Amino acid sequence: MAVDYSWRRKYHRDNNHHWLCAALTVVVVAGGRTMYAIEARGLNKLYRTKVKEEGLGASIRALLKPEYRDVQAVREISFTVNQGEILAFIGPNGAGKSTTIKMLTGILHPTSGKVSVLGMDPTKERQKLSYRIGTVFGQKSQLWFHLPPTDSFALLGAIYDLDKKTLKNRVEELADLFGLEDLLTTPVRKLSLGQRIRCEVAASLLHTPDILFLDEPTIGLDVVVKQNIRELIMRMNSERGTTIFLTSHDTGDVERICRRAIVIDHGQLILDQSVKSLKYDYLNRKIIKVRFDKPQHLEPPQGMDLERSGKLGALLSVDTRICPIDEAMRWLISQGGVADITVEDPPMEEIISSIFQSKEAGAV
Repeated sequence: MAVDYSWRRKYHRDNNHHWLCAALTVVVVAGGRTMYAIEARGLNKLYRTKVKEEGLGASIRALLKPEYRDVQAVREISFTVNQGEILAFIGPNGAGKSTTIKMLTGILHPTSGKVSVLGMDPTKERQKLSYRIGTVFGQKSQLWFHLPPTDSFALLGAIYDLDKKTLKNRVEELADLFGLEDLLTTPVRKLSLGQRIRCEVAASLLHTPDILFLDEPTIGLDVVVKQNIRELIMRMNSERGTTIFLTSHDTGDVERICRRAIVIDHGQLILDQSVKSLKYDYLNRKIIKVRFDKPQHLEPPQGMDLERSGKLGALLSVDTRICPIDEAMRWLISQGGVADITVEDPPMEEIISSIFQSKEAGAV
């Protein structure tokens, strides 16, 4: 078996002390065939749901002669993920992201198509695969709510057949990496959301998985905690070579962590390209909310549009390709009387919509 290091990972800090990643792709070649960390070919998932109208009569009819409706959650999705890669798998709610993850991890079986994760078929080798992957679902906990994390770690260690010495060393290592020393003996119910997510990620890494599936890991977190989680994700990828499969509605996660993004909607893959290209083509718009302590008459420069204006506030959109965000901020502050400024990304649904519009226009 040969290993080809196509490009190397390099981490450094920028002027704002944020971790930046140059990247690494590890391509394993076995028997002349490329071995990907994840390979999906023509994935489909069809659900059958019972249709029932309101009323007692409809309930009786549904019982005696049920009617069903087919729902296509995933449609002909094909993609590959290299070992050591950090991939963003993004889309609006109901796009099929979680369904795809469940098929990749063996929780669901595809209606048709083929899946290979670390050279294994999740539908046939789920138990064997579970020892080599980790999962974190931002809205579902694997920690016992009324027990401290250390008890959950002990249970998970037993599930993954870790001996006591190995488990103790892993817990100490992860506690140091994630800053959990003061949290291990505190009941999970008393932890903040950010503290719980750190414990969730640590729990998923106890058995040293080769792939980590992260489903909305920063949902509901404040800005500082989000950045801490992002740095931890990049650090374990840097130090362990862990492949990261990330889904998120937060474009900040995509921009700061990932090198490549796959966009899906209505179960279909609509875009697969580098984050650099995605950022230039679709993540170039920012929303600025500004509040003044005295009335202002705004005439924005080129690249800024006044979407909404009131006596003491305004909502502006900025095309960062024309007007960089720092220039936009300087212009606003130069107007005087600024009481508060908030910079936001447009909703993921809006980004997906712009991708569809460009695709229909033949620009994609």
